[in-house]
Amino acid sequence: MFMMVFILSLFFVKIQFFNHLSTYFEIQTDNIDKRSIEQVVELLRNGSVIIIPTDTVYAYACDIYSPQAIDKISKLKQTKIEKANFSFLMPGIDMISHFTKPFSRPVFKLLKRALPGPYTIILNAGSEVPQIFRSKKKSIGIRIPDHAVVQAILDRLGNPLMVTSLKNEDEIVEYMSDPSEIFEVYESKVDGIINCGYGGNVPSTIIDCSSDEPILLREGAGSTDVLQ
Repeated sequence: MFMMVFILSLFFVKIQFFNHLSTYFEIQTDNIDKRSIEQVVELLRNGSVIIIPTDTVYAYACDIYSPQAIDKISKLKQTKIEKANFSFLMPGIDMISHFTKPFSRPVFKLLKRALPGPYTIILNAGSEVPQIFRSKKKSIGIRIPDHAVVQAILDRLGNPLMVTSLKNEDEIVEYMSDPSEIFEVYESKVDGIINCGYGGNVPSTIIDCSSDEPILLREGAGSTDVLQ
């Protein structure tokens, strides 16, 4: 009887352990599995943290309306929410104005030139931005990635994702790009990981459009020609 209870206890512990492992998705950008997209979106709607590819580097991602997921990412990044460099991923330019204050026509033209693409555009936050992001900062970073899988997720989700780059502890290579290595490190730390092949090592170009004149804050994967 004791032995049976012991075996059942081990079995229960094993189940609990595996329940905490990430769901692993391999999704081809040229042949997107709609069922996998549905599963990813369901996880996000349930407050999960998922590592996703973008058109630049791999990133942590969660629903912008999930405070518990945002808090989990902050802990993974070992930073406070108000100090973290979070961005909103959006499916298209049409959604941007719902989350920002009105911007000028020159800024709109810049957005049209740059997006979708490897750019983060800083804009003044509007009233629709969840309060958790507006406690200290009055601006938000906007991204529309040129990546078919991410676009499919955003289209199905129907609202922005919050993302932040997946940094590498390596002093030479700043970002993690190998999906198998990402899974090895994060399989028990996040709720899902999407493998779309190797990611990049160059982050997005950041342009601050929160004032009258656009300001280049970081030159990255996107060409600075969009500023001309």
